[in-house]
Amino acid sequence: MARVCEVTGRRPRSGYNVSHSNRHTKRRFDLNLQRRRLLLNGQIVELRLTTRALKTLYRKGYLRG
Repeated sequence: MARVCEVTGRRPRSGYNVSHSNRHTKRRFDLNLQRRRLLLNGQIVELRLTTRALKTLYRKGYLRG
């Protein structure tokens, strides 16, 4: 299963580790994904959401915490 937020569509980014000697090695910046069960249209659905998406849903009032 891909590491993608099912609400925002965000994916892992790529970049470099940079050592003290300034050597660059490739790395991935993974998302902070959380599994949450949400009530949508009368059905309970399990989604993989980033913490940023969860914060937005709480703030907009779609979730209660």
